[in-house]
Amino acid sequence: MLSYRHSFHAGNHADVVKHIVQSLIIESLKQKDKAFVYHDTHSGAGRYDLSDERAAKTGEYKEGIGLIWDRDDIPEDIAPYIQTIKSLNQGNKLRYYPGSPRVGRSLLREQDRAIFTELHPSDFPLLLQEFRGDRQVKMHKEDGYARLKASLPPKERRGVVLIDPPYELKHEYQDVVDAIDESVKRWATGTYAIWYPVVYRKNIDLITKGLEKQGIRKILQIELGVAPDSEERGMTASGMIVINPPWKLEQQMKDILPWLQSVIAPDTGHHFVNWVVPE
Repeated sequence: MLSYRHSFHAGNHADVVKHIVQSLIIESLKQKDKAFVYHDTHSGAGRYDLSDERAAKTGEYKEGIGLIWDRDDIPEDIAPYIQTIKSLNQGNKLRYYPGSPRVGRSLLREQDRAIFTELHPSDFPLLLQEFRGDRQVKMHKEDGYARLKASLPPKERRGVVLIDPPYELKHEYQDVVDAIDESVKRWATGTYAIWYPVVYRKNIDLITKGLEKQGIRKILQIELGVAPDSEERGMTASGMIVINPPWKLEQQMKDILPWLQSVIAPDTGHHFVNWVVPE
């Protein structure tokens, strides 16, 4: 089933949280000169035109990146993420929003590399177009988990895997747990960043409890909500579950999330940073 198109949702509050965490992890990896790999299992199109009819139809970006990208009180830690967005846009008009591949690629150094996987027949050509000729990027039109399994452990021994499935089907929550189980056996020291939407809270519990049972240490959960949990409202919150997070990430997000909530959902939102499993 490949009906999900991220172009309807690009730049929404969930993207903002996901890409802030992604950028903080990559910036942390850059503190050492040694090369690392950025692996994106569900890449999407690479960039999104917010004037496109799909983005315009929902207008979700207006309640996400549209609220923060040109503010003058942006926390210093998210400056690299904001700069990625501004580099795609000229002047004060917000037209393009970067998907996770573009955010990641924009932050890499010359010695680093990226692996992008996308199975959707409409999005993969757009991904190819976005990064064609880029020698630091390898793109694959195949199942993201199969490519991840084939790529681990990476030659660099350092890096981050972003897992961001569409969650169209119920089994995809368990698929994430199974993918982590296999991946950690191959590459225990890597950082794994799992994005999740809160539609039914029980599905998020399935992920966290499944990871706990695997005996993995150092699992951090980060969440921003725009409304209370409700099975009738669609996605009310989203977050990231990070395995082997950089040591500064917990405090960085504790500093960033109150500001982010105050801008995006001051009256109805919530946020938290919790250890699912401590070190």
